[in-house]
Amino acid sequence: MMEGYLAAFSVNGLLWAAIGASLGIFVGAIPGLSGAMVIALALPLTYFMSASDALILLITIYVGATTGGLISATLMNMPGTEAAIMTTLDGYPMAQKGEPSRALGLGVGASLVGGMLAWVVLAVFSPPLSDFAVRFGPYEIFSMTLVALVLIAAISRGGFINGLISAGLGALLSFPGIDPVSGSLRLTFGVSALDNGFSLLPVMLGMLVLSQVLIDVSKMTAVAEIVDSVSNKVVFKLRDFRLNGWNLIRSSVIGTWIGILPGIGATTASIVSYGVAKATSKNADQFGKGASEGIVASETANNAAAVGSLAPLIALGIPGSVTTAILLGAMVIHDLNPGPLLFSSNPDIAYTIIAGALLANIIVFLIMWIATPLLAKLMYLDKSVLFPVIVVFCVIGAFSVSSDFFDVLVMLGFGVFGYILQKARVPVGPFIIAYILTPMAEVNLRSGLVLYDGSYLPLLTRPISLFFVAASAATLLWVAIGAVRESRKG
Repeated sequence: MMEGYLAAFSVNGLLWAAIGASLGIFVGAIPGLSGAMVIALALPLTYFMSASDALILLITIYVGATTGGLISATLMNMPGTEAAIMTTLDGYPMAQKGEPSRALGLGVGASLVGGMLAWVVLAVFSPPLSDFAVRFGPYEIFSMTLVALVLIAAISRGGFINGLISAGLGALLSFPGIDPVSGSLRLTFGVSALDNGFSLLPVMLGMLVLSQVLIDVSKMTAVAEIVDSVSNKVVFKLRDFRLNGWNLIRSSVIGTWIGILPGIGATTASIVSYGVAKATSKNADQFGKGASEGIVASETANNAAAVGSLAPLIALGIPGSVTTAILLGAMVIHDLNPGPLLFSSNPDIAYTIIAGALLANIIVFLIMWIATPLLAKLMYLDKSVLFPVIVVFCVIGAFSVSSDFFDVLVMLGFGVFGYILQKARVPVGPFIIAYILTPMAEVNLRSGLVLYDGSYLPLLTRPISLFFVAASAATLLWVAIGAVRESRKG
């Protein structure tokens, strides 16, 4: 534990945290860009870094991007990230009333409180959860992965069927290469470059970054009206936070719990928290008109969800969102064993991640407090200037994997493929998560079949495995009932 915290709060750790937080806030403040994009772009830079420094950098980018979205949400009525969608409902009206500094102060302060309370849950419950999960057998791990994939598909934008199609394609394209059990080649079709399958980094750069650039270029529009931000400073009023004390705690709990659940994410946490705050407020009629309760509920929950999603990542090896799926990929790239064995095989790294989440919240808060007037000017930046630079970094990142031009072609191919999927309203998030989780699911399923003489019955006779299988079935039933109700309404 001490090694992990010392690594995070060392000179190197503080430096990478400052760089990561600045990058994350920069990207979060520009509508249309996302934390997942910049984390995927930053992955190649981490090849020559230590695992602890790399994870600190990526985690602070994640937290910074989640928080930075409130700047454009408040001053432009355009969320910098999806997680800040609900912040626009009250942040922008408050700014229009002549209180942009107060609106920004509420958002920044709430983000810190939500992130810190979620960090307490992460620090307290991750180690015992890992100790419990280390007792899992292959069927338990397979069924746990199964429920994660079903949940991710069920709540995906575009509907369950589209999410399932996306996850199925991700699983299918993870198969080419070496069979993990027999060691023989499969689905390479005689192409020697596919002997090791598609490299993870080019796939992520193509699906998450290049495809999004193509989407953004195809629908570039005029800039929205911007509230004058030259003199905006972040102002904290203790009275605001005292009146929102219960709101802060409740929204933190909601955000942390939703963040821990696989595949749901900060956006859903923000929506749920905002809805609960409005339903329980004595001033519900003020929501949407500049209510402080709405800003606090939204920003507390989305930052709590971002930090909370790290718990299943390090304790179970299950990503709770696309961004944590990239973090999982980063751990694999650095030869780490994410999941229940992380605390036993690399405890210093596990505690570095926990300490990094604490450091990220502190650094992001300080940067937002001091530099928000300058950061607000980023909203005037023309994104068309950034797109060529992003594409160049994509090409460099893909080529750096093995110095093979084939990886660049893979990145370009998956970029076009991701663009086609998004135009067809098929989300790319389930694709990436399934692409990463499928090899783990396959290895454990086949190991279980070997262990139990080819029998699938232990999936239903072992209590933990049965619980996860039942959760998957319940999710499918819930989706089916919802579809029937929608069709009847239609």
